Amino acid sequence: MYPLVKRAIDILVSLTLILLFSPVILAAALAVKLSSPGPVFFIQPRGGRLGRPFMSVKFRTMRADHVHDIHEVVPLTHTHITPLGRLMRRFKIDELPQLFCILRGDMSLIGPRPTIMEQVVAYNDFQRRRLEVRPGLTGLAQVNATATMSWDERIKYDVYYVDHCGPLMDLLILAKTPLVVLLGEERFARP
Repeated sequence: MYPLVKRAIDILVSLTLILLFSPVILAAALAVKLSSPGPVFFIQPRGGRLGRPFMSVKFRTMRADHVHDIHEVVPLTHTHITPLGRLMRRFKIDELPQLFCILRGDMSLIGPRPTIMEQVVAYNDFQRRRLEVRPGLTGLAQVNATATMSWDERIKYDVYYVDHCGPLMDLLILAKTPLVVLLGEERFARP
């Protein structure tokens, strides 16, 4: 029953947030276009529920001439991140287009972060468990993560979420998310 309720909440909340943040979305799109050459959006196939691919859409935060290495972890200090991109990443503004992914059903507000297809096809059985739910805009790993947290630790949080997801867990994650966005992962995450 909860998955149906959660989907209804996803639709209602994503639509509300799209309307509420439409001035920010439009301003960010214009700022990306005016601040550096290249497309406004960074579009990439990601693994959705049960590993089905979908097109993840974010605002472009890196120079258009950057050749993206799928294995590269890109810190905020990376030289290819534009000054605007750095600001957008710091406050998660680059993620706002994913509200449309939630609205169309590819993602949820809460769940494991979507990963690139190259990682999805290489998952072991334990890692594949994170695909049992829709990927999310925020998740248990994100509100408990630090920059030094390993991939395996993040996966453990994701699988814990899959095993324990429900209204209370989702409310706790939603309550922590604004603090993580405002204070940054390093200042809010667990010790």
